[in-house]
Order: sequence, then structure tokens, then C-alpha cells
Amino acid sequence: MSNPPVQEETLARENKAHTCLIKEPLCNLKPRTIQHLEIPKCTQNDEILTYSAFVLSYNEEHEQASWVAYELTREETYAMYERSDKFIPDLRVKGQTADGKDYKGFGYDKGHLAPAGDMAWSSVAMQESFYYSNISPQEPGFNRGIWKKLEELVRQWARDNRSIYIVTGPVLKKGLPTIGKNKVSVPKYFYKIILDYREPDIKGIGFVIPNMRSNESLQKYALTIDNIEKLTGIDFFHLLPDEQEELIESTLNLKNWRFDTPDIVGKSSMAVMQCKSITKSGKRCKNKTKNPDGYCYLHENQTHTSRKTERYDTMN
Repeated sequence: MSNPPVQEETLARENKAHTCLIKEPLCNLKPRTIQHLEIPKCTQNDEILTYSAFVLSYNEEHEQASWVAYELTREETYAMYERSDKFIPDLRVKGQTADGKDYKGFGYDKGHLAPAGDMAWSSVAMQESFYYSNISPQEPGFNRGIWKKLEELVRQWARDNRSIYIVTGPVLKKGLPTIGKNKVSVPKYFYKIILDYREPDIKGIGFVIPNMRSNESLQKYALTIDNIEKLTGIDFFHLLPDEQEELIESTLNLKNWRFDTPDIVGKSSMAVMQCKSITKSGKRCKNKTKNPDGYCYLHENQTHTSRKTERYDTMN
């Protein structure tokens, strides 16, 4: 199956021009203190939902998020909890989200937008990443291949740069094929945008990748943020000062980003152990955990409040 054109040749030509005409004054930019920098520009019609570790804009027409945004810090790349693997409808959505029946028999993976691997530092964040509002139909070869590779690379960049801002989602257009009784749209492309807003190397990069298996390098799919805004109609990082936004979003310099990373990153050196909690039946919980307290995501002390919960609470 050949790669479909992303609107596509025009974007490629524009992106090549931006790549060749790199504006090096990026190194002269000074970061400002900007709250909720990762959140794209919203309208009154957007259904914005906040969680402990991410924010999303839910698109009822396509039954999935248009974007998911969050900050990822170096400390949060170290996994403390095993995958939940329990996909659940999101009752906070005004209408409805997809459910397991929508995916059954169609051959698509339940693909994360905010990856479970980015949420493994918190039991609450891990559980929330399995809401269907954070899930989109993905080809198995894409989800388990190049998309997973990009997710792992982004975690390494969070380690390299102390913290980064991430916005990710499907490219949603009218006329997409659908699956299930809830008519969940199957995107042809997914995007991921990363902003490093720390000195000494403030920089941004984006990727648009076809929803199919690919053996190409990730560099092939790199784009300026400007080009992804044109493709999606979303205004990213609009809270930046205008001159900074224009420069960061129009510049793409692959040399500023480290691509020679291991295939497996973000793994904790802590040993996996069986949860020490006792279930209602009187038996020991069978879940595995890296939590030093010895409890899995289901039995962790729920009084814990994360830094991000407090951060996103200020939006409500």
C-alpha cells in the first residue's frame, strides 16, 4: 500500500523550503513564564476536558479527540506503574465516546493519543489514558511500529531537554471511513508536535505520519509546526509572544533534535513486583507494579494529588 499524499505535495515543498532556510536566531530567544502553553487555541464550540496529566478537545463528529496536549518532564519518563490495558468509555463527554464494540472485528488497534508510556509515572494518569476519548483507530502496523517508535523518541527528548510540551492527535476531515455503531472515524494521518521551551536550545518540530505500516525514518515525516497548522486548522502554542511563535513554528532544523536514540527508552531500573494488596475475595492482587510502595495502579493511595492535577485544576 503506497503512502497517500498529504495535501500534500504543496506542504512537502513548503516544508523543504523552511528546512533549507533555517533561521538560526532561535538561539537568541528567551523563554517566558506562560501557563498552559501546551494548550492550542480554543473556541466556544470546543469540548475541552481536563485530566490529571493532559487536556484534550473532544470532537463529537468523529468520536475522538482533535488534540491532546500535555507537558512531559524528565522525571515522568521513568515508569512506575504497569499498563492498565483497561479501556473505558469517558462519561465526561457530553454525548458519547466509542466503546469496545466499535473496534471489534474491524482489525484496528485502540491507539493512544497521549501514550500510556508517558503516563506511567502516576496510577491515575495511567488509568485516564485508557479513556476512549484518548483513543483513535490505528492500523496495527502503524500503532506498534513507527508511531510507537516516535513515542519512545519523544520520551527520550523529554529526558534530554528536562521537559517538553506535546500536542498530538488525528488529522480529522469530512468523509473519513467509520467503524462501529458510534461511527468512529478512521484517520488517514496522525500528527505529533513537540516544543522545547527551555534555554539554551528553544526549538519546535512536528510530524505527520500516514496511518499505515512504514519502514521509513522518522525524519522523513518531520514538518514545521506551521505546516501542521495548515493541515489541521489548529492554532498551536498561540500563547507564545507573536514574534517567538512565528519564528519557532516556521523553523525546522533536524540537527537540533537527537534521533540516534535506543529503540527502548524511558524504562525504569526498578524491579517489577506483584502487588501486595489483598482483594475482596481474600486473595493477593495479581497485578504487577514498579511502585516502591508495592501497590499496583488499582490499589495505590488515591489521596495522592499530582503536580499536574493542581496545574490543570486552575483551568476549571
